[in-house]
Amino acid sequence: MGDESAGSSELLAARRRKLESLRAEGIEPFPHDFDGVEPIATVRAAHATLAAGEETTVSHRVAGRLAARRGQGKMAFLDLVDRSGRIQLQARADVLCPEPMERLLGLDLGDLIGVDGTALRTRRGELTLRVDAFTLLAKSLRSPPEKHHGLTDVETRFRQRELDLLANEEARELFITRARIISTVRRFLDQEGFIEVETPVLQPLYGGAAARPFITHYNALGREFYLRIATELYLKRLIVGGLERVYELGKDFRNEGLDPRHNPEFTMLEWYEAYADYLDVADRCERLVRAVAQAVGYAGDIDFSAPWRREKLVDAIRERTGVDIMQFRERDALAAEMQARGLAVPAQDSWPQLVDELLSKHVEPTLIAPTFLLDYPVELSPFAKRHRDAPGLVERFEAYVGGMEIANAFSELNDPDEQRRRFDEQRALAGAGDAEAQPYDEAFVQALEHGMPPTGGIGIGIDRLVMVMTGRSSIREVVLFPAMRD
Repeated sequence: MGDESAGSSELLAARRRKLESLRAEGIEPFPHDFDGVEPIATVRAAHATLAAGEETTVSHRVAGRLAARRGQGKMAFLDLVDRSGRIQLQARADVLCPEPMERLLGLDLGDLIGVDGTALRTRRGELTLRVDAFTLLAKSLRSPPEKHHGLTDVETRFRQRELDLLANEEARELFITRARIISTVRRFLDQEGFIEVETPVLQPLYGGAAARPFITHYNALGREFYLRIATELYLKRLIVGGLERVYELGKDFRNEGLDPRHNPEFTMLEWYEAYADYLDVADRCERLVRAVAQAVGYAGDIDFSAPWRREKLVDAIRERTGVDIMQFRERDALAAEMQARGLAVPAQDSWPQLVDELLSKHVEPTLIAPTFLLDYPVELSPFAKRHRDAPGLVERFEAYVGGMEIANAFSELNDPDEQRRRFDEQRALAGAGDAEAQPYDEAFVQALEHGMPPTGGIGIGIDRLVMVMTGRSSIREVVLFPAMRD
């Protein structure tokens, strides 16, 4: 370990000596700009039909990081990498002159350079830029990670994502795909007549989901505030205000554990549309996810074609566990039935939490094909409208793909008196020890008293959607800088 550390220190010292030498020669190792750069992919596309051994007089300006070097003396080849790809550079002493040639070959892998070069294709068929001039754009003082090491050291990949991106082209492509997914979502909703809005991240009262919040102190107001756990209640107030179709893409925060599907800071899409119910929202959700799959060229085994499978929650639990939750509406009765069937019963869980235990442990892992799980008990859904045909249930669905929940939607509750009763029920659960129960939000109820039209709403987890579209099994793979334990 000591030898490795000493070696790293010597490499760092050698690079710093080069930095000092460049400055002594009057060369600025960190210039301000380098205008007119073309993406490498654009250069490659422009010469896609160039034959092996053919040269051109076409000049291009590219910039990127030195990734490889082969040869010395009068001719050498270097690889330059930018976000869009890689291109070979040909350095010739008779073109650059000896001193610039020596300076170019003296650069370190990882240095950022700008190049003016002329396109040609080598006799081996490799598109190449002959270097006519180059500029050092940033001296790299640390050695780039070895590609193999960067792919296998999970801690390094997640804690120092910049090294993962440097070493791993697949990682760069993943996050470009993530950006494309988000762009597709925005474009889809904009075309459907929705408007994008922004609501507070710091909130005087959290709500809209069953979760513990992060708490912070607002110095100017002298009181505690909460990082939002959902955007739901503010967005529905905008529906009351007449905006009719709204969506928000942004960060939510839930003070919960870390596992392959949960990161305390995550990206959520929520949309709400007036004059719609949860079945209308399900149809739009199908179309949105299919549009995303098409946009990113999804090539996995899951078929996102409509219609998706639809199954009722009560039936799904009964078929997989034998427990009919609607026959055991009290906490102790449900716990006894679960124990009688050999199922785990967390000691402190409330009735809604026990139902969620049955769902998450016994139903969710079986839902591989895109599936809408419909019609939940009212106790699990304090903001959903009562089911028009089934007593004790609400009009709610959760969408599952690959054994993982990706969305949650309601026919939204718009009766202010019923909402007050639901808040009272949540307050009772909180008093019984449920740390995830909804706090009472009088401002939201008063907004409903102004009248909210029939409304359908949904939340879609963007991180999980990216996991599905890229075939990743851990949320840490698709979040640039995930939360990490010490």
